[in-house]
Amino acid sequence: MIDLAQLRREPDEIKAALARRGVSSSTMDEILTLDVEHRRLLQESERLRAEVKELSRQVGEARRDHDDARAETLTIRSRQLGTEERQASERSERVGATLRAALLQIPNVPAPDVPDGRDDQDNVELRRWWVGIDEGAPFPEFEAHQRVPHWEIGRELGILDLEAGARMAGSMFPLYRGAGARLLRALGAFALDAHLDAYEEIRPPSFALTETMTSTGHLPKSQDDMYSIPRDDLWAIPTAEVPLTSMHRGEILDEAALPIRMTAQTACFRREAGAAGRDTRGVDRWLEVSSVSWFRDYQARRANVRYRRADGTTALVHTVNGSALAWARIWAALVETYRQADGSVALPDVLAPYLGGATRLTAKAS
Repeated sequence: MIDLAQLRREPDEIKAALARRGVSSSTMDEILTLDVEHRRLLQESERLRAEVKELSRQVGEARRDHDDARAETLTIRSRQLGTEERQASERSERVGATLRAALLQIPNVPAPDVPDGRDDQDNVELRRWWVGIDEGAPFPEFEAHQRVPHWEIGRELGILDLEAGARMAGSMFPLYRGAGARLLRALGAFALDAHLDAYEEIRPPSFALTETMTSTGHLPKSQDDMYSIPRDDLWAIPTAEVPLTSMHRGEILDEAALPIRMTAQTACFRREAGAAGRDTRGVDRWLEVSSVSWFRDYQARRANVRYRRADGTTALVHTVNGSALAWARIWAALVETYRQADGSVALPDVLAPYLGGATRLTAKAS
């Protein structure tokens, strides 16, 4: 959630920044109007509450002085103001809820150096890498046997059965077999082991409450791309980011304990509705191998995760989320990139300990 106080202080700057993400100036003006009304109602409610408290004091004083007539008059006035205070408080809560709902729809303010763009066609290429680039090796040329898509390779080797997965759960869910399943497991284990020295491994739930999904920014924005169980108010997690970020929701952490590093291997349930009709075959509809996102305090404000400084003051933490290893996508990349002329697939040596020493996928291995 964006910083409402900053929006009040710097409305033009925040509007300009969010316009780069498609948020209209009128939308932000509506939020500012709601904020003004909400604060007005809060002040009115507080004023009325103070008057009721003062009248209660005067009623007690009148009764001690045995001035029953004055006490009765003050009591009637106190009841009237009490009703007005409750009504103002209810209006304040309604406007506050509307304000929060509007803020939950607003994306994070982009960093100044982030390029503008509406889709992947506007991405800016920063650099390229391939094996041997530092030694001057040319960009690798792929042979004909390396231009076979992973779903065809998987079928040939008997390690990927998309048809069986589709019969069970629909086209979005692949089924891995034999060496293909072991390779997927090996990738996950390798990634977790690589971070044992710095990250605490977590095994989180595969489902999260609406409040949890909202605290990380996945709701309400991406609800059409996720799977839900309305009866239980649960959502299948689209990424381990959701439970890991939410582990300290509502807490105040000791500054000395920061940074907190956690990692997890989870299933990631996504409808990926936006990819329909485009690159719709295979394990993944869009092949982003890895990403790292620095949210600043955007998620922490939604989840109310703070830390206490040495001087006793508190502030929101910053959250950083990254893909350790997107196992299904890496699986597809390995199978396609390292297919050999004989149809087998060579595997990285680092995976051999997780595969019983195997360094190659063949039809017989499945």
